Amino acid sequence: MPSPYRALFAAPGTKGFAAAGLLGRMPLSMMGIGVVTMVSQLTGRYGLAGALAATLALSAAVAGPQISRLVDRYGQRRVLRPATLVSLAAAAVLLPAAHHGWPDWVLFAACVGIGCVPSLGAMVRARWAALYGGTPRLHTAYSFESVLDEVCFIFGPILSIGLSTAWFPEAGPLLAACFLAAGVFWLTSQRATEPVPHAREEHRAGGSALRSRGLQVLVATFVATGTIFGAVDVVTVAFAEERGHKAAASLVLALYAAGSCTAALVFGLLRFAGRPERRWLLGICAMAVSMIPLLLVGNLPFLAAALFVAGLSIAPTMISTMSLVEQHVPRARLTEGMTWVSTGLAVGVALGSSAGGWVIDAAGARAGYGVPAVAGAVAVAVGFLGYRRLERPAPRRGGTVGQHDERHVPQERQERQERHMA
Repeated sequence: MPSPYRALFAAPGTKGFAAAGLLGRMPLSMMGIGVVTMVSQLTGRYGLAGALAATLALSAAVAGPQISRLVDRYGQRRVLRPATLVSLAAAAVLLPAAHHGWPDWVLFAACVGIGCVPSLGAMVRARWAALYGGTPRLHTAYSFESVLDEVCFIFGPILSIGLSTAWFPEAGPLLAACFLAAGVFWLTSQRATEPVPHAREEHRAGGSALRSRGLQVLVATFVATGTIFGAVDVVTVAFAEERGHKAAASLVLALYAAGSCTAALVFGLLRFAGRPERRWLLGICAMAVSMIPLLLVGNLPFLAAALFVAGLSIAPTMISTMSLVEQHVPRARLTEGMTWVSTGLAVGVALGSSAGGWVIDAAGARAGYGVPAVAGAVAVAVGFLGYRRLERPAPRRGGTVGQHDERHVPQERQERQERHMA
């Protein structure tokens, strides 16, 4: 591992919470596709399977920011464990309900409950920010987390689909639930690195983190970005099926994630002197431009190469986005702010999947790549229109993370150590 990444783990406890975060994040890429595979195998009803996956995604989009807001106020351990138990209980209902053919409303209610799953990516990034906020190491930490995100999306669907088809239909969602339980309870047992809650400052900050005009731009842009991701996934599967190699779709999409993973590793080694909003806007433009070659694809090898190149712009844009969240969100709302970005992405994925499927049915898979191309253009338009909001972070009561780090990090580290000793 290059030295900047080795240096990340010089602080005690970093290896533990990074590993727990990776384990607990696997369900993000496993549960939805696992539900689709399980229900389609047990019932043959693909419409029901898709509706359940959409319900799960929308439930997580609604519940995620609220859970993170409570985390900022009361701490990770006090909030994540009860929220995870709700999600696990709902999964314990879904699996037998699907197996025994219970009424559809039971399946939908269970998926709503599973959506209470916390955003482990935001929780781990908040721990990195508490340790390295205001230093160059935070950029490297966010790059490392982007690598882990892509690892989840490369291997998660393969595990979930593979187990459900080769073992028994419920195996994929069951393993995802086990990963969630192990990751959350392992992470929350590590008290020394848990960010100190800011109940008083969170109260003084008032209202949701989404009141930040800069965060509104980031979330709106990431709805369009999520539309790109959702459409690319669905259209690629259909494109491979039209050419008689549906199984190859997973390998092609894995190359898309591998491109992002490669870019994250390289991006984390670089040091930038300029402002992050410029890098962010450049990344949004690069993602949009990278969708154009997909309109010209005629075979799977060309598609695989085009998607790998397109993936190179994903991780740098994500990393720059997290840096901007720190500038535009009060420190008492950091976890909530990060989760809102993920929520925008999740909503976009749902929209992209639906729009991509509609175009495929109407005009074929190749035409379906017009959906991510249009979504990329929308992302660029929103980015340019909102750029001035990103240039001027609004002063907020409670301070931004950068302000917070210089004055309060030593005190918070001492508080975490005292709590750990207790």
